[in-house]
Amino acid sequence: MPFLYAVLVLVVLVGLIFLAKVIQLFIGNKQVLQELDQLHPEKLSTGTVKKLSVLPLVDFYAGDPGLKTEAGVSYLIQTGDTKILMDVGFNKNREHPSPLLHNSRKLGVSLQGIDFLFISHRHLDHIGGMQEQKKKLFSLSQGKVELPAIPVYAPVPISPSSWNPGPRVEVINQPKVLANGIASIGSIPRNLFILGYTLENSLAIRVENKGIVIVIGCGHQTIERIIERTQELFDDPIYGIIGGLHFPVGNGRIMIGSINIQNLVGSDKLPWKGIREADVAHAIQAIRRVNPQFVALSPHDSSDWSIDQFRKAFKDRYHDISVGKEMVL
Repeated sequence: MPFLYAVLVLVVLVGLIFLAKVIQLFIGNKQVLQELDQLHPEKLSTGTVKKLSVLPLVDFYAGDPGLKTEAGVSYLIQTGDTKILMDVGFNKNREHPSPLLHNSRKLGVSLQGIDFLFISHRHLDHIGGMQEQKKKLFSLSQGKVELPAIPVYAPVPISPSSWNPGPRVEVINQPKVLANGIASIGSIPRNLFILGYTLENSLAIRVENKGIVIVIGCGHQTIERIIERTQELFDDPIYGIIGGLHFPVGNGRIMIGSINIQNLVGSDKLPWKGIREADVAHAIQAIRRVNPQFVALSPHDSSDWSIDQFRKAFKDRYHDISVGKEMVL
């Protein structure tokens, strides 16, 4: 009998926790819609860059077997005058050197020369790990990394870990010009099942004679809202869309047995609905409407099935994201 009572208590507790999460989901979704209705950003005035390159330093695939891969993201973004490190990867195994440092060294990339860090959002696969997410830190590796006192732009408070204490953090939620031709489009909220209220930022880079290139971390904001925000901020056409859009349809990159963790935590729907094929189709339609000339979907949070749908939709305008494969626009 004591065992049955214990099982009953456990079932009741799990049920109550799940019910609380469901209530939180519906309340959070309503809050996000109210916030979005109140956001009316003004146009940004910025110059242009003559050239742009995006070099994936961390992602799920790599062409060279000597490069490390993982379900995380870090991009080195370079214009003529500015060098940006966007996100710092996952480092799931808490290594030193981390995949970010290992790949940077193999590719001949020095992190000493970056002008600023841009943290898209405070999730473990973008800030250096689970402990970093819990403690609201970011770590480039689990050993000493010398960085100067460069700015770190993030949508929520976050601190540099003791491994990389130099950078100074500035929280930015509103659209902001960060350098000539480079801007943050400002935080866009999304309420996620389990993870809850999430603010994510993306970069918009204005390339001369081409238009705006959007570089995205996970795309929790949804590509529809990212496009809408970008069009509110700029009159230029959207030339490129690069990065994560979080479409782990079928099999995700982070699985526990048969449970697709990325689908479970990355949706604002109930878990048995999750992210579906129709969501990918809607995203492709939204991107087609703005007719970009360069599309690249990160495999760190999108399944091979989703990537294949993008390849078919955009044909020669689609480009695979692979660690060490520089994208020049």
